[in-house]
Amino acid sequence: MASVEIRNVGKAFGSVEIIHGIDIDIPNEHFVVLVGPSGCGKSTLLRMIAGLEAITRGEISIGGRVVNRVPPKERDIAMVFQNYALYPHMTVRDNMAFALKLAKVDTATIDEKVKIAADTLNLTPYLDRYPRQLSGGQRQRVAMGRCIVRNPQVFLFDEPLSNLDAKLRVQMRTEIRALHQRLKATSVYVTHDQIEAMTMADKIVVMRDGRVEQMGTPLELYDYPVNTFVAGFIGSPAMNLIQGTRRQSNGTAFVEAPDGTRLPLPDQAPGSDGQPVLYGVRPEHLGLSGKPEGVAAEVNVVEPTGSETLVVANLAGMEIQSAFRERHRFQPGQRIHLQPQLPQVHLFDADNGRRLA
Repeated sequence: MASVEIRNVGKAFGSVEIIHGIDIDIPNEHFVVLVGPSGCGKSTLLRMIAGLEAITRGEISIGGRVVNRVPPKERDIAMVFQNYALYPHMTVRDNMAFALKLAKVDTATIDEKVKIAADTLNLTPYLDRYPRQLSGGQRQRVAMGRCIVRNPQVFLFDEPLSNLDAKLRVQMRTEIRALHQRLKATSVYVTHDQIEAMTMADKIVVMRDGRVEQMGTPLELYDYPVNTFVAGFIGSPAMNLIQGTRRQSNGTAFVEAPDGTRLPLPDQAPGSDGQPVLYGVRPEHLGLSGKPEGVAAEVNVVEPTGSETLVVANLAGMEIQSAFRERHRFQPGQRIHLQPQLPQVHLFDADNGRRLA
């Protein structure tokens, strides 16, 4: 396996630049997820690593070798696509063996590699079936098996679970993560689903408009988002962001919402008195207060999920969400009082969205 280094990589189509000088280090054996909304450039970046898209500027290295002008077949990478890309007229066995046959590997070695991959992916009973006879999850495992037999330096995944139903996506992301732990393979995985990113990645790269917004472990991005975009993108439900003005009165810091509602802050909260801010707090960090000093909110919608109760409420004239482990029986229009957990409160500059240090 090998590390991947992306240095000041840019991509332009004519005069339109869509990737703006990206720098990313992907250490050997790490599972890195590129995540962001549609059109942010994550799939284009993956295709540049694979050699399927030319680089306008910068360098990409795989295992210490610059591969800018190296053809895809010589980069020693394997790619799993969203639509499986299996040959419909070939059996599972032949699909998995095809690349090795092209490379003129001897039959005994091919059979051994296919057997190992099939055993690893629980595909042995299906080796003589055709893709049309398989479920979506089985087809995706065949696509992964085709990559495993080649023993590449780097695995690339381009939204491989997008075509699967919700239950199967959960199962397959567990299987892919378990497979990575067994193979210790350097992997780059593209998705727009932040739950996939959070549950699978060693490191997440959050992208927007062809730029990297933040890189870090899943919990680093969750606990310390650098701006409102990352705060709103990572986490489900998303972080609440409430407009207001930071105030300091008699040694007490708080945020004053437009309607005068006071939102509490830690004593050492960043920012200056009178500064326009966004008050960030995640739904699970809003507790229910039985005391009137809690922040008043009016219930709009109650969504029981079984494991928790999600409440959409109006607070300071803005819609917010809170999540309770307890099974409250709130009614629309009911007035409740919420208590933010102060250590988990975030402050962002209202003008540029950056987190206040």
